[in-house]
Amino acid sequence: MRQPLIVGLGRSGAGLHLRALRTALDRSPGLWRGPVVAVDPRPGERAPVPDGVTVVPSAARARELLPPDRAVVHVCTPPAARLAVLAELCAAGYRDLIVEKPAAADAGELAAVAELRARHGLRLAVVAHWPASALADRLRGLIGSGELGRLLRIDVTQHKPRFTRSLRADDGHPTAFDVELPHSLGLVLSLAGPAEATGARLTDLRVGSAVRPGLGSALLELRHANGVRTRILSDLTAPVRERRAALVFEHGTAVGHFAPSDADDHVQLDVAGRREVFHDDALASFLHRTYTRFATVPAEDPSWAADFALHADAVRLLDEAKRRCADATTAGPPEEAPRVPTR
Repeated sequence: MRQPLIVGLGRSGAGLHLRALRTALDRSPGLWRGPVVAVDPRPGERAPVPDGVTVVPSAARARELLPPDRAVVHVCTPPAARLAVLAELCAAGYRDLIVEKPAAADAGELAAVAELRARHGLRLAVVAHWPASALADRLRGLIGSGELGRLLRIDVTQHKPRFTRSLRADDGHPTAFDVELPHSLGLVLSLAGPAEATGARLTDLRVGSAVRPGLGSALLELRHANGVRTRILSDLTAPVRERRAALVFEHGTAVGHFAPSDADDHVQLDVAGRREVFHDDALASFLHRTYTRFATVPAEDPSWAADFALHADAVRLLDEAKRRCADATTAGPPEEAPRVPTR
């Protein structure tokens, strides 16, 4: 039976993964056992630690309490600090890892992560709870059924006010491309297949005299190999939260509303004007599936490589968009920012 080891007790580790782990355990007793062990590289950023969590100062100390052959490691550190953490975990002998999205901060770090994965035979699962959600399953079913004809376009909106964290100098997320887009980019790649970037833009965050370059809004436009077009827009200065994916078909439109936060685990699906609301705890479902895979699927199974390749493609697309925008970041709202062609 496996036991969780969480690295990073910030918003993601303490606020999301711990809750989702307990939800998954309630659904399937015996999925994992506790207590949960945690390593916190940045204790100053630590969220309140619930009962039943043993916090240690390093991966080496965690190894004394939780040997690698019993552990599933949740890497919940920011993208900019992730490579060093992965290297330390590999050196300590850990091989089964759940890594927060994106898999790496840029193409260079992605190559280093891929090398670690190959050299140490890692079973590495990148957090992808949107593609693993029941709502995504419904959308895939609509595409596969042909009920509304051929899929033509996907429009994704990911807005949320994110001022306090973005204004911190040590936030760990270099641009708006690194905050929300990894969720939706993994979703659209899973729905419509491989893609190339056709346009990107980025704006600054401005609050009074404070400026954080590239942390205002982000736009990414894609052309999928099958001809589907995707537009993903994320505004981190928006007054309200919204997570919406609109799929435009030949004969109608389907709109999926993902849960805007962890405060509620219900989602909505509107197909041609018919709205349905249903429960969908996507992160708990993802963790349940992943722990089951660790228990049943060996490291040499090709599905691990295929999953990593999908997330590597997402990192490549985000890295390309950031590079194209590096010299053209503006401070206007998303509608006014100039587009930067990527082709």
